[in-house]
Formats: sequence, C-alpha cells, structure tokens
Amino acid sequence: MVHRLTEGWALLGGALLMGIVLMNAYSIGSDILISKPFSGDFELTEVGIAVAAFCFLPYCQMTGSNVTADLFTAKAGPFQLMLMRLFAGFVALGFSSLLLWRMWDGLADYREYEEVTGILSFPLWIAFIPCLMSLALLVASCLMTIIDIFGTRKRA
Repeated sequence: MVHRLTEGWALLGGALLMGIVLMNAYSIGSDILISKPFSGDFELTEVGIAVAAFCFLPYCQMTGSNVTADLFTAKAGPFQLMLMRLFAGFVALGFSSLLLWRMWDGLADYREYEEVTGILSFPLWIAFIPCLMSLALLVASCLMTIIDIFGTRKRA
C-alpha cells in the first residue's frame, strides 16, 4: 500500500511540475507576444517546485533511487551491503522524522503570522500541507525499506 501511495504521490508531483512548465511557457509566450506576462509566475514557480520536489522524496526512498556512493559498495559483499542499506534506512528515517517535526512547527508559525507572497498574496502556509504529507509518506517509506531489509535477511 505504501508503495502504491508513493507512486501516486510522485505522479502528482510530476503533474504539478508539468503545470509549472506550462504556466512558465504561457507567461514567457504572452510576454513576448503581447507584453503582458502572467503576474506572480515566479512565486507560483518557487512554491510549486518545492512541493514537487517533496513529492518525489518518498518514491526515491521506496525504490532505492537516492544517490549512492559506489566507491563504498563496489567491493562489498552481500552482508556488508545489507548493513549499509540498513544504516542508510535508519539515517533516512531519522532525518525524515526530524524534517516532519520541524516542518509541522513551520506550518504553525506561517499560519500564526500569516505570511503571504508579495504579488499574489498567496498564503505560504498552504504549501506546507503537501510537503508535510510528503514527509509523512517518506517516514512510512523509510520504515518499509527497513522492514524489507530485515525480511530479505530472514529469507536469505
């Protein structure tokens, strides 16, 4: 179930990214053709790219698509690889939990102080909601990868 959720969430992030690309293409085209760009496009781009990037994190964790250093794994045996994957899973779990906690506090601060963007007056706290959902899914993905490593070890 977590794997399907991460796939769907990543696809939503991709759709958001495509929307941002189309919005920027429209803004650039309208600026060139009729000298009237889309107001606040850079604000929506900043927020949208941040949300899209967070949407991809759980999928990268779940599929093992994060950056790895082959220098350390090139000559490692199966047991050492399993230990490194396990360590990386726990580190990812710790950082994702820390980010989730701090982003929750950030959401509370942005709601309390009602910070908005300069042109569109878009409330910034709204962008925290999908980011928090992504981080919660990332925590679940980290747990699933750790559980999978232990399950693989028992089968071997």
